[in-house]
Amino acid sequence: MRGVIEFSGTVLTAPDQERRGLWSVDGRLTFTRPAAPPDLVLNGWVLPGLVDAHCHIGLGPEGDVPDSVAGEQAVTDRNAGTLLVRDAGAVHDTRWLQQRPELPRIIRAGRHIARTRRYLRGFAVEVEPDGLVEAVRKQAMAGDGWVKLVGDWIDRDAGDLSPSFPAAVVRDAVRAAHDEGARVTAHCFAEDTLDDMLDAGIDCIEHGTGLLPRHVPRFVEQRVPIVPTLINIATFPDIASRAEAKFPVYAAHMRALWERRNERILEAFEAGVPIYAGTDAGSVIGHGRIVDEIQALHAAGLPAASALDAASWAARGWLGADGIAEGASADVVLCERDPRLDPATLRDLTHIILRGRQLHKE
Repeated sequence: MRGVIEFSGTVLTAPDQERRGLWSVDGRLTFTRPAAPPDLVLNGWVLPGLVDAHCHIGLGPEGDVPDSVAGEQAVTDRNAGTLLVRDAGAVHDTRWLQQRPELPRIIRAGRHIARTRRYLRGFAVEVEPDGLVEAVRKQAMAGDGWVKLVGDWIDRDAGDLSPSFPAAVVRDAVRAAHDEGARVTAHCFAEDTLDDMLDAGIDCIEHGTGLLPRHVPRFVEQRVPIVPTLINIATFPDIASRAEAKFPVYAAHMRALWERRNERILEAFEAGVPIYAGTDAGSVIGHGRIVDEIQALHAAGLPAASALDAASWAARGWLGADGIAEGASADVVLCERDPRLDPATLRDLTHIILRGRQLHKE
C-alpha cells in the first residue's frame, strides 16, 4: 500500500497555474481531500516529475553497457528529478528497466539508424540507403512509438558534414514509420539536412544547430519541435579542435554552428517552435544533468518559466504523459522555492515521489 500523501505547499499545474490542496492516494493524485488521514505530509513547491526528452539510458561511450550500468544511469537521472525519459536510441534493451517501479518511466526508441561507417562505432544499426526503410520498420516495432535516425554526420571523403541518406529515401522511411504507428526524430547538425527532414514530414529534430531563417516558418507550420541538447552542443569546440588537422572545413563548420547555438534556439522559440529539454546523456554527457539543460535554455534567452516548461508540463503533454491532474500517477518533485523564478532550486529537491512512493537518493 502506498497510502495517503498530503502536499501542503503550492502546486504548479501549469507554468501559469497554481493550486492548493493536493493528495496522493494509493499512487494517484487527487484534489479532493481523502477521508483517511495522511500517512505523510510534504511541504514545498510541487511540480510534475522532470522530463529528459533526449536521453540514452543503456548507452555508454563505447556503445552497449551492462545491466548494472544501465540501472545506475536510471537512478542518477531519477535522483536529479527526471521521472520521464524519452530514449533517443540505445543498444541496450531497456525493457527490463520499465518493470522497475522505483526507476523513471522510459519511452523507448530502439537503436539509432545510421549510414554505414557514418556514426559512432557500436552505437547504431548501420545500413545503406536501400536498407533504410526496412530498418525503420524494424526499429518502429521494437520501440515505444519512436524511431531515431542519424540525419547527418561527417563525410570523411568530403571533409564536412553531409546528409546520411538521400532525401527521397528519407521520405520513404518516415512514411514507413508512420505506417507502423511510430514517430521519427533525427539527429541533425547541418543546415541542408533540415530541409530534407522537413520535406519528409519528420516529427522532431534533435540538436538543430543548422537552423536558418528559411527553416523557421516551416517548423512552425508543421509543428515540428526541436530538442536542442545545449549541454551537448557545448562540446563542439572540443570536437573541432580534435578534427582540425585532418578535417579543417568540418572543424570550422562545427565552430560556426556552436557560435550561433543560442541565437538559433531563441529565434525558433520566439517564432513559436516547440522547444523541449534533453541532455543527450549516455555517451559523452553524464546522466542526471536535466537542470543544467534547463539553465542552458534560460541562458539562451528563454524565460525561466519557459525553460522549465520545456522539461515539465509541455514536455509531458507532447509525449502523452500525465502532468498534475485528477487521477494522474503521482509522479512529482518538490523544491523549496518557486522554480519558475529560480530554476537552480531544482538542484536540491526536497522530495521525489514516483508512482506514489517517496524515494530517497541512493
